[in-house]
Amino acid sequence: MSLTLHSSTSFINKKETKNSRTHDDISNMTCFAQIKPSFHLKAKNSKEVQFFAPNMEGRNINNEEEGEKRHVLTTSTHSNNSSTTKVPVFVMLPLDTINIGGNMNKPRAMNASLMALKSAGVEGVMVDCWWGLVEKDGPLKYNWEGYYELVKMVQEHGLKLQVVMSFHQCGGNVGDSCSIPLPPWVLEEISKNPDLVYTDRSGRRNPEYISLGCDMLPVLRGRTPIQVYTDFMRSFRERFKDYLGDVIVEIQVGMGPCGELRYPSYPESNGTWRFPGIGEFQCYDKYMRASLAAAAEAKGKNGWGRGGPHDSGQYNQFPEDTGFFKRDGTWNNEYGQLFLEWYSGKLLEHGDRILGSAEGIFRGTGAKLSGKVAGIHWHYNTRSHAAELTAGYYNTRHRDGYLPITRMFAKHGVVFNFTCMEMRDGEQPQSANCSPEGLVRQVKKATQIAGVELAGENALERYDGGGYAQVLETSRSESGNGLSAFTYLRLNKRLFEPENWRNLVEFVKNMSEGGKTRLPECDTSRTDLYVGFVKESHAKKTAEAVVV
Repeated sequence: MSLTLHSSTSFINKKETKNSRTHDDISNMTCFAQIKPSFHLKAKNSKEVQFFAPNMEGRNINNEEEGEKRHVLTTSTHSNNSSTTKVPVFVMLPLDTINIGGNMNKPRAMNASLMALKSAGVEGVMVDCWWGLVEKDGPLKYNWEGYYELVKMVQEHGLKLQVVMSFHQCGGNVGDSCSIPLPPWVLEEISKNPDLVYTDRSGRRNPEYISLGCDMLPVLRGRTPIQVYTDFMRSFRERFKDYLGDVIVEIQVGMGPCGELRYPSYPESNGTWRFPGIGEFQCYDKYMRASLAAAAEAKGKNGWGRGGPHDSGQYNQFPEDTGFFKRDGTWNNEYGQLFLEWYSGKLLEHGDRILGSAEGIFRGTGAKLSGKVAGIHWHYNTRSHAAELTAGYYNTRHRDGYLPITRMFAKHGVVFNFTCMEMRDGEQPQSANCSPEGLVRQVKKATQIAGVELAGENALERYDGGGYAQVLETSRSESGNGLSAFTYLRLNKRLFEPENWRNLVEFVKNMSEGGKTRLPECDTSRTDLYVGFVKESHAKKTAEAVVV
């Protein structure tokens, strides 16, 4: 089916309708590095073993000196878990674990991979449950069979499962190795009404996720987007009710692009955005524009509701290149505050609606609920925090933008899942004013104040001791919450290379012991450590590992 968006520019790329990489890229035979004690793996009924490539909310700080120290958080003696608490480790499964036909990809390979992960001591695995696969045949027509087979296989291996309600498309972002668009019948509605998706100031339409501006409007064949998400989750509950709370221990509720509660302000598709650009506001579809106009009128500022800031720059600019985000820019005047309060407030309302629905559906099942927030660490050391603002997080040097989110999560008893747990400040380019460590400290403190559990992920693939050592450090509770769980990105063939596998096993062991043993802090893999930066050497294929 072809999709035409009536705008000057579109993020839709015809090439992305094909999988750029599948499990067929992976060697038919793969080995594990030997670890003590050594072990041998055999898949049942298989001669060959195959792997998947194996109260400060909104408060302004007037004292400039205090403002400069806003995000340097103090150590707290109180935490939700002690520094010696076991932190269970999960591993993300490949994005295309379930194929376009609704079946499990390479079941024998998956069986062998799960055997290996169990032997390594991991708690379980995470899988994306794609809206575009499950409900692709039409409204309310759900196909859960491939996921059902996976749940049974996970149970057989004595593992647990985290399931992501993935209401976004796969493809066009960091780490996306395949393309899974929204359901065809949804794309048909978008082709008829392009304002159903997020739109930037230039008119580019982004089909990653339905615009939150139409959350409560019956734009999807008589149902609102929130109703569609609710029906999807209810169907999941009914199909898997016998496994919820036992095998399926967590439901992560997708709330935006990449499953994160945010706007698609930094889309990589078609080269639109590159690290460390500030991104752009996504508030130009007709539903968002109408909401902004109403918000401005309510404040008696009709002229401020005609659109987003005119001086906020373009995707790949730096804060000081713009009138809005520069040091003394309009982000901090009355207009900027009105706009940012509205923009971030709409995102909070969106999350509140979806999580409220999920809470009602999964209450009493025994499964935890979680939601993911993006670790946008670039330009964090500037006053405006431009990249966070365009994504919908009203976090500046003078205002805590994460406390309102954590309190909303707390309202629904939802675990706060955060990324970039593996990153260090010193690994980032100085020109980008990054501080992943400062950002994580701020989030740990915010979750502690709100009384919500904090779980973590690595934002980018890491296999080295340095990345694992940083996660171990982050998992402790000396400054704000420690981690209640960690999900490692991701199962692929590089993970099973001897040194990488040894590092994972040692990491899992240390997390189970509360991080008392430290891993080497060197980055032995020379991994590229920030979003959007790719060296030419990464284009070379990793050598196939073969086992006897």
